Amino acid sequence: MAGESEIDPLLMFEGRAQEAMDFYVALFGGEVVEVARYGAEGPGPEGTIMHARFRIRGQAMRCMDSPIQHAFTFTPSVSLFVTCRDEDDVRRLAGALLEGGEALMPLGEYGFSRLYAWVNDRFGVSWQLFLP
Repeated sequence: MAGESEIDPLLMFEGRAQEAMDFYVALFGGEVVEVARYGAEGPGPEGTIMHARFRIRGQAMRCMDSPIQHAFTFTPSVSLFVTCRDEDDVRRLAGALLEGGEALMPLGEYGFSRLYAWVNDRFGVSWQLFLP
């Protein structure tokens, strides 16, 4: 519908937005749509991401590097929920996301899913991997 607003998840990092975006695009398949970087005039470190848009598995995402240090980071109270294609998909994603991350609910069979994992990746972003 013309004029309809969009709602995209925005992931705010402190200097690791490029690394995270590249990792997610490679892992889930997708593309970087747009990147704007801080210049020499700042306010963020030159070359870091002021704003970027990317797509993974058809989902529009945004990320940025905040020029301000914050006393907060990501929390599992908001997670990205991925309906996986098959068991191999769940296992591949869980393995990659767990490298340097942590399992909140280890990969396993749960009553609501044949194979499921809830993980925080190395960037602190929370993912729920679900196989119906």
